[in-house]
Amino acid sequence: MKKLDYIDGLKGIGALMVYLCHFVFAFYYGAYTLMPEHANTESGIELWIGKTALNFFYNGNSAVCMFLVFSGFVLCLSYFRTRDRSRLRAGALKRYFRLMPVILAVNVMIFFLMSFGLYRNQETAVITKSQPWFEGFNQFAPDFGRMLYESLIGCFVRGSNDYNGVLWTIPYLFLGALLVYLAAYLVGENPLRYVAYGVMILVSLKTDIYFVGIFLGFVLCDFFHTQGRLVSLYRRLPVVPQLVSAVGFYLLSYPSFGTALPGTIYGILPSGYTVVYHIAGAVFLTAGVLGSEDLQRLFSCRPLLYLGRISYSLYLLHFPVTAVFSCWFFLSFQEKLGYHLAAGIDFVLTTLLVLAVSGLSSRYLEPVGGWLEKWIEKRLGAKKN
Repeated sequence: MKKLDYIDGLKGIGALMVYLCHFVFAFYYGAYTLMPEHANTESGIELWIGKTALNFFYNGNSAVCMFLVFSGFVLCLSYFRTRDRSRLRAGALKRYFRLMPVILAVNVMIFFLMSFGLYRNQETAVITKSQPWFEGFNQFAPDFGRMLYESLIGCFVRGSNDYNGVLWTIPYLFLGALLVYLAAYLVGENPLRYVAYGVMILVSLKTDIYFVGIFLGFVLCDFFHTQGRLVSLYRRLPVVPQLVSAVGFYLLSYPSFGTALPGTIYGILPSGYTVVYHIAGAVFLTAGVLGSEDLQRLFSCRPLLYLGRISYSLYLLHFPVTAVFSCWFFLSFQEKLGYHLAAGIDFVLTTLLVLAVSGLSSRYLEPVGGWLEKWIEKRLGAKKN
């Protein structure tokens, strides 16, 4: 089955954005809040950057919305290509084992890092003025049983994230996926299925808006694989999907702080709808790339494919590396080197370390989920026979 490399490339960009978000928040918190009291430069350049489209590159909420849309798109890709409903059942049964092993391994590592007192984010936040966000993470006595509960159950059904803050998104990737598989199984071939999809989205808007992202990604997958004439018409003029992508980039770059921004490129947008803008931006970007071969080639370049391959591990591992190594380095050298030089060198070293450990995790930890999936497939095959 043909693999969509450009989706992997987009996932890689999303994972990198989340890492950049947390590093920027930790050391240049003003780039998020846009408040002068949080600026660490004399010029306040981070406040200016936060009001421009450059905000896109460290916009963590946008990255999460992108992940949800991409995940919703790929979950039922094989079903819409083959119309084999057994793939939906198998995908639903394997979903937990796809996500859990790396979550558990990373949380065990975090447990020991906390046990040895290696988290330095609290004292770092005092210097970097990021106390409202960075100071409180992992500042409690670690408990092995509590960590296991979070890793095996809590993060999947409740979004428990005491040990690893990024786990708040797991219910959307797990429960959202199960709902998507169920929708495809029940109405995937019904001519009126888009009405059912609309109901799902409306209910999500009233309950938890982040589920909308994964549902809209699923709807995109259905549309681009079943509405051949409309898709061909859409792709006929390459400039159209490119403009759609540009609109997506604009919405995704809307600052996460959500404040009114008169006099900027976001001044025309009402404040208070940040998640709506980001989900819409992710949908527009995905739709634009699906319609443009030029954009597909761009997002299929080797560096992005590598990031896409390690994106899950990168997402789960980058924060403990930042809270431990980055903080240790900064606290050790900021008085000798000065704030900005220390932060700059810290960023380079942290990035190399994050990429290295994510690569190792992708190679040695993530295959555990694949082995469990194959075991489930064999059991299902044996049961069927």
